[in-house]
Amino acid sequence: MLVAITGATGVQLAIKLLETLKEKKMKTELVISKNAEKIIVIETKYQLSDIYKLADRNFDVDDLLAPPASGSYKLDSMIIIPCSMKSLSAIANGYANNLITRSADVMIKEKRKLILVVRESPLSAIHLENMLKLAKLGVIIFPPVPSYYIKPKSVEELIEFTVGRILDYIGIESDIKRWGNPLE
Repeated sequence: MLVAITGATGVQLAIKLLETLKEKKMKTELVISKNAEKIIVIETKYQLSDIYKLADRNFDVDDLLAPPASGSYKLDSMIIIPCSMKSLSAIANGYANNLITRSADVMIKEKRKLILVVRESPLSAIHLENMLKLAKLGVIIFPPVPSYYIKPKSVEELIEFTVGRILDYIGIESDIKRWGNPLE
């Protein structure tokens, strides 16, 4: 599984996803955009080296010769978390200018699972059109919208719930509170 972090606010989601996948002993590969590297420093207490250690293998965002840039490289899924509107636009329009957008392009053409955790508010008509274009191709558009029925007591609980829902889409069991189940 390839996890990509792009330059949108909400990198905490990516960190929690990587931590959870590591706990579950899932093999992960990681690519981080240059802007995401800056946002990690601004939004979190983590060093970049700590984030890279959460993955089994790391790739440089500018390395278009890296394995995920090829359809012959077997990846079952790719999650871009958070996914900036710049990356969304590039993917929706086939502009594979870096390893993240090229890998997404490969996932689409090979009909493999691609999840975009889009982060922007409000959304413009351009954003919505790009999301619709990708959804019609089978891409999962996953805005990290809070689920208030879980009665969150912290931002961390909202992040954990969002990560749990993402895990649902890639077939990994999570212990999130679910609608219809007794809530604590």
